[in-house]
Amino acid sequence: LLDRQRERVVDAAAFTAAYRRYCWPTEGLEGVRFAPFQLLAARGRSLAAVPHDEQLAWLDRLVEHDPTGLVRVTRRLVVDTGDEASVRAGVDWWLELTGAGGEGMVVKPLAALVRDGKGRLVQPGVKVRGREYLRIVYGPEYTRPENLERLRQRFLGHKRSLALREYALGLEALDRLADGEPLWRVHEAVFAVLALESEPVDPRL
Repeated sequence: LLDRQRERVVDAAAFTAAYRRYCWPTEGLEGVRFAPFQLLAARGRSLAAVPHDEQLAWLDRLVEHDPTGLVRVTRRLVVDTGDEASVRAGVDWWLELTGAGGEGMVVKPLAALVRDGKGRLVQPGVKVRGREYLRIVYGPEYTRPENLERLRQRFLGHKRSLALREYALGLEALDRLADGEPLWRVHEAVFAVLALESEPVDPRL
């Protein structure tokens, strides 16, 4: 029992260290950090299909012209999945990032809006979070073997389906906004996303 409690103390300390990386004093906007990764729309145009490298180049210019320090550069790495060395570099980049306490990364197709061979939307991104950050999501003791086994049994199909439907509705909302449709038409798609968010999913996700 004593050993068990000592292990729990270690896990609790790791949990505290994980979330404290995201806590610091602020005063108004002083201390707030904002690292955008995509512009959704401009007047008369949805930008959802603009490739990510172009999007990030625009945002880099925004950072350059922000004298306040509010807007930060979004770190990124382009990986060629057909090149073993490039993939290895991507893995090493993630390991270094999360080893230093970073949350992780989001893996996305460079082309942004992608469809498969049957014309279906491809999921726009997958979060790949680090071991320690996941303590915030799953709890201090999630790394214990019995808890990891339970997490491995999660059913992801429903969540993926929901994510794709929400993505499609988000694209529809952006198109309606860019086309200048009435606000209630934009809200139709937005509220549909909110309705999907209320659907029950595996609580372990």
